[in-house]
Amino acid sequence: MADWHWEYDPDDLPDGLPPEATAEAARLAQEIATRDSMVFLDGAAYAGPNPGLRTECGGRVMLTYLTDVRGERIVVVQVTWFG
Repeated sequence: MADWHWEYDPDDLPDGLPPEATAEAARLAQEIATRDSMVFLDGAAYAGPNPGLRTECGGRVMLTYLTDVRGERIVVVQVTWFG
């Protein structure tokens, strides 16, 4: 398994969210990164199509994100908090 990571774009995306929302978003983003590292085993050498924009719900948070397979990262572009 590669060292996949996740990040927000823009960096200040979680600003203004309550602490429990940012913690839940971080937990879910890490789960997605771990899962995608097992799905896209080729990582930087991947030559297939880009998975595109996707959403994932967990607990009281929903993330909209892109999987950058070649960059081995998850890019979170929207956080929706249902708290």
